[in-house]
Amino acid sequence: MPTFDIIKEVKPKQTFRVASIIGKFDLQSEHIIEHFKGNIDIPEKWQIGLIVGKSGTGKTTIAKQLFEDAYITSYSYDKETILDDMPKECSLEDITSAFNSVGFSSPPSWLKPYSVLSNGQKMRVDLARAILEKNDLFVFDEFTSVVDRNVAQIGSFAMQKAIRKTKKQFIAVTCHSDVEDWLLPDWIFNTDTMTFHLLEGQKKNRPKINFEIY
Repeated sequence: MPTFDIIKEVKPKQTFRVASIIGKFDLQSEHIIEHFKGNIDIPEKWQIGLIVGKSGTGKTTIAKQLFEDAYITSYSYDKETILDDMPKECSLEDITSAFNSVGFSSPPSWLKPYSVLSNGQKMRVDLARAILEKNDLFVFDEFTSVVDRNVAQIGSFAMQKAIRKTKKQFIAVTCHSDVEDWLLPDWIFNTDTMTFHLLEGQKKNRPKINFEIY
C-alpha cells in the first residue's frame, strides 16, 4: 500500500516585490506550506489507474514521490520523422502497431517530425512511445490536458484498449474527470478528497456516442 506524507515548503527571497505583496494582502508569513497525506491501496492485479483532482491539490507531487522511476512528463524528439524517434530496438511492425493502437492511424503523419504535429497527434505519439518503451509501469502527467475534450475521451478509450492488450501498467494523472468513463481505470485516487476507489468488475465498454446529422 503506497503511503505518502509530503510537506512542501517554499521560502521566497525577501525582495521588494515579495515584501510589497505580503504587506498589501496582509499575509501572515512569507513561507508557503502545503501538506499532502494519504494512501493508495493499489490491488495486486491491475493495469490502469487514474489520479485526478483540481489544479494545486498535489497530483504531480504525489505521483512523483510514489512512482518516481515511472514518471513521465515529456520525451525528447529530435529526428526528422517520429518513426525514427521510437526506440531503436523496436521493429517497424511494433511501431506501426503501437501507433494504430492509440488511434494514430495516419501513415503520412508518421513521416513528419514531432514538432509539426497537432496537440492531439503529439499526445498519441507520446502514448505510443510509452507503450514501446521497456518499462512495465509508466505514469503520464497532464494526461489529455492539451487536447479538446472529444479527442481526450476517444484517445482515452483507445489508450486503455492498447494497454489491456499488453502486460504493462499505466497511471494517468489529470485534472479532467471526464476521461474516467472512457479510460475505464481499475482504480482512482482523487486528490480533491484524498480518497481511493477500487473499481472492481467494471465493464470495459465505452460510453454511448450520440451523433447529430444535418
